[in-house]
Amino acid sequence: MGLRDVPKRTYLFLIVNLALIVGGVWLFAELADDVAEEEKFMIDQKAQQFLEHISSPTADRIFAFVTDLGSVNFITVSSILLVILIFFIYKRRKWRIFYFSVAMIGIALITQVLKNVFGRERPNIFEEYNGTGFSFPSGHSTAPMVFYGFLIYLMIRSQMNIAIKWVMGIFLALLIFAIGFSRIYLGVHFATDVFAGHLLGLVWLISCILILEYTLWRKKR
Repeated sequence: MGLRDVPKRTYLFLIVNLALIVGGVWLFAELADDVAEEEKFMIDQKAQQFLEHISSPTADRIFAFVTDLGSVNFITVSSILLVILIFFIYKRRKWRIFYFSVAMIGIALITQVLKNVFGRERPNIFEEYNGTGFSFPSGHSTAPMVFYGFLIYLMIRSQMNIAIKWVMGIFLALLIFAIGFSRIYLGVHFATDVFAGHLLGLVWLISCILILEYTLWRKKR
């Protein structure tokens, strides 16, 4: 199989994803620059004011549960289980396991480094919600984006029924954003922390998937 045999939709897929990477990096860089200069964001203030009006004991319990689905412990255990699942289900599994591991370990290291670089203080400190340490970017936004996003990718590449793919894909995408929203609702992150975390996670996820797809393509040739 040569380059001439590559379907046109593959080139379109590459262009779209490269555009997402470039756009994501640019937006993150712009936001990070403002955070480094300790600027105040109107969206952070508006989000906090809005959430103060809709908060309730029931919502507190719901979002406390949702936020746990993006915690370090939950994501770590789930990642180990996913590696086991990949091992038994997928062909050429070693490359999927390798790049999934790179994706998860990489985003954890990148997030921690950036937190220490920017040193942004949280709006509130709540240990019960894992709301300690620095705030920017939100680790509950970067890690779930990569983990659940990679899970969506694996489902797309599987032989699963197309209707189930759509349902599960939409559910997981909503879960990613619900976890991020829970951090703002619980008061342990600014809205800009979450937005930046989603951008960073998406850029890293797409990069890892593109490299994985290229590796699988090379092996297939």
